[in-house]
Amino acid sequence: MREELKLAGLQRKVQVDSAGTHASQPGHPADGRAQRVCLREGIDLRKTRARQLVDQDFKRFDYLLAMDQSNSDWLTSACAREDRDRISLLGSWARDTHVGDIPDPYYGSLVGFEEVLALLHKGIDGFMAHLEQQVSA
Repeated sequence: MREELKLAGLQRKVQVDSAGTHASQPGHPADGRAQRVCLREGIDLRKTRARQLVDQDFKRFDYLLAMDQSNSDWLTSACAREDRDRISLLGSWARDTHVGDIPDPYYGSLVGFEEVLALLHKGIDGFMAHLEQQVSA
């Protein structure tokens, strides 16, 4: 998402962060396989660190993009009723295709990380189109 914001010239207008609903290793770097797959596309995850979502995130961010329905359900149950409309599945933003849940590739192979990155691109592309309209409005 950060790379796409840079390409669109929105990196100073939009704040992005990543947090897990169940971050079991806060402060740890991104999985080495994720780093390798992303680096092939010029995305540098070396400074990325895991963190747990905190209550303030529900007010701090306009959008909370969940990777799968389980994460979305967790977010919905953890936030105040008035913040629920900020939550959506990242895959639901994909244009011209159905993405659905974006799986966690952690227990799979490198190929799983490649497949997840392709799904992320589809969701991010659609979300970016929406975001560009919102920022320019």
